[in-house]
Amino acid sequence: MDETTAVSALAALAQAARLRVFRALVVAGDGGLIPGALVDQLGIAPNTLSFHLKELVHAGLISQERQGRNLIYRAAFGTMNALLRYLTENCCEGAPCATPFPTCHPKPTMTNPSKPLNVLFLCTHNSGRSILAEALLNALGAGRFIAYSAGSSPRENQQPNPMALHVLQSVGIATDTLSSKNWDVFAAPGAPVMDIIITVCDNAAGEVCPVWPGHPATAHWGYADPAEVEGSDAHKQEAFRTTFQLIKRRLELLINLPEDKLEQALLQSSVRQLAKD
Repeated sequence: MDETTAVSALAALAQAARLRVFRALVVAGDGGLIPGALVDQLGIAPNTLSFHLKELVHAGLISQERQGRNLIYRAAFGTMNALLRYLTENCCEGAPCATPFPTCHPKPTMTNPSKPLNVLFLCTHNSGRSILAEALLNALGAGRFIAYSAGSSPRENQQPNPMALHVLQSVGIATDTLSSKNWDVFAAPGAPVMDIIITVCDNAAGEVCPVWPGHPATAHWGYADPAEVEGSDAHKQEAFRTTFQLIKRRLELLINLPEDKLEQALLQSSVRQLAKD
């Protein structure tokens, strides 16, 4: 890399929003991201994002590829490595560095046909809707998905709602491994890394979530709380059955998405689109 190219690259990165775009693409790795996913993730207006993407492409820091209707943007790791080498080529005046400078390597794509997608369903108490979603997806997922559930603030000694368990048992879904737990469990070191995180109640959607490892796709699928329905036990049980069917319908859409819709570049937009179906 020569001085002119280095100055161009550094100038392109010398703007806060543009730097955020570039860093998001570095995190995304080889899978890249579509503009819609960047808009959702960074909160940058589409027109402004388009300008920043053009500047980064012009500087050689990112690449652009059309896949069907979508434009996929990826970080140009080769250019970034060349820039790092240029900036550090005279480091320590030729003496060995106490701390070697890193080399950027593309992060593997988040989804892999041989690797199931980990999905975490969140609710406030993790006793009803999130429990139904976890059990249902594990039953329907056919090895493509592994589901978990947790709550933002489960009550002390919280247990899954017996009516939720009854609905699952009535259709032959095992419930012996289901339990209520705090969502901090899945933000701790050694926890399974999630590919998708879905809130199923409005309270959990509005709360400040932990920092999830792996930068998962996120979506909100809102359902009314069947536990708040008043009336006879039969009436309440019917509310749980109705919620079960609503969740089942959306999960069936998820598991039947084509493989390309489950690739990292499209995963965020795919699961958020299902909230509208």
